[in-house]
Amino acid sequence: MNTIVKAKIKSIVGAENFFDSDEDRLCYSYDGTPIYSQLPEAVVFPKDDSQISELVKLANDTKFNIVPRGAGTGLSGGSIPVENSIAVVMTRWNKIIEIDKNNLTAWVEPGVVTGILQKEVEKFGLFYPPDPGSLNVCTIGGNVANNAGGLRGLKYGVTKNYVMGVEMILPNGDLLKTGGKNFKDVAGYNLRDFIIGSEGTLGIITKVLLKLIPKPARSITMLAYFDKLIDSAKSVSDIIAAHITPSMMEFLDNTTINCVEDYAKIGLPRNAEAMLLIEVDGKGSSVEEDASIIQSIFKKNNASSVRVTADESEGQELKTARRSAFSALARRSPTTILEDATVPRSELPVMIEKITEAAKKYDVIIGNFGHAGDGNLHPTCLTDERNSKEIEKAHRAFEFIFNEAIKLGGTITGEHGTGLAKKQFLEQVAGIPGIEMMKKIKASIDENNVINPGKIFTMGPRCEGSLPHNREQIKDFH
Repeated sequence: MNTIVKAKIKSIVGAENFFDSDEDRLCYSYDGTPIYSQLPEAVVFPKDDSQISELVKLANDTKFNIVPRGAGTGLSGGSIPVENSIAVVMTRWNKIIEIDKNNLTAWVEPGVVTGILQKEVEKFGLFYPPDPGSLNVCTIGGNVANNAGGLRGLKYGVTKNYVMGVEMILPNGDLLKTGGKNFKDVAGYNLRDFIIGSEGTLGIITKVLLKLIPKPARSITMLAYFDKLIDSAKSVSDIIAAHITPSMMEFLDNTTINCVEDYAKIGLPRNAEAMLLIEVDGKGSSVEEDASIIQSIFKKNNASSVRVTADESEGQELKTARRSAFSALARRSPTTILEDATVPRSELPVMIEKITEAAKKYDVIIGNFGHAGDGNLHPTCLTDERNSKEIEKAHRAFEFIFNEAIKLGGTITGEHGTGLAKKQFLEQVAGIPGIEMMKKIKASIDENNVINPGKIFTMGPRCEGSLPHNREQIKDFH
């Protein structure tokens, strides 16, 4: 990118919101995904819709790329810069514009941290259920872009179930407003759902309207430990078969249990092969009834220990420890590759065994945890990106895992997105007609392919096909 274009970008956002030093660019060259990285040409913090619109129009005119970015917690490489790009960072757009108690909605800017929104709406007795593991850091804009899930997905669904409206700057600089507070609205194409999960490839989100629900009156949290992985998986199947829908049903294997215990020191048994963390919520006696049935299912499936938390604060402590699983595993090795494979819930026991098989077959360490109730597992490889042989083994293990998930009727990602990390597997899930349709949609909206190109799929023989770079090589991109 030449100095003239940089000067034009700086004039749009102001010198105080434009950064192109090596240090600043390095900070925005990667996200939560290991291995991949690329220096942007500059980092900008736009202040309003008009500045974003001007940036997009300039990108079309002078042929540079724009990569939208939130907190950078993504786990698929979706916000990693591409060649000849600027990072447009939205974290300063962090206002909760309105909490509407009459219509149970909230207008928010995309940089609002998910956990902060949850705490604010709870002051009004309301509830925003989506809760990614990184909820205390990740932002709503990123959640919408990747259709983030979380621990409560089984009962309450994922981000798309709570988005009622979106405002977004399109790749030609126009402002799109879609959706609203109407409970019913089928006027024309559902553009709102079209945007959710598009991973920042169709525009830059500037405002989101979210649905809220009444906060559950009470909850009970339970822990169960198992000496055999298969017994924990059978428990999950039996709970679903009993027509009970917990608000949370989380699985941790022995590797993850030990890493979490090293990190949180809350007394988890280190010899357990598996742990289930389950929460039921609602009103009245139904909560106790569901908890009682679940405990009996645990015992039937040979749980070595069952624990019911004494109060909400103890339950919150355990949920916080569960959310630390990725961080805890990351302390064990220089590189932690957290993946995201999902299968139909009935196939969960088989998938757990396949992940164990992958670790043995390719001689890698894999910690496995995830949202057992909705079949979404997070096999996490503990490796070292400085050792090419170890990284190759990790890639082969994940290829095996994704292929096995697809054979079981599953998919390559349940909540992290495709991004850079998994676009080579997309054809196996979507098929050639599906990918071609996605490309046509992208091309019709983004004629010059300026917004986050190379993510999900590659449009053509452009330089973004060679995007991934090892972080050790980042110094070469100045």
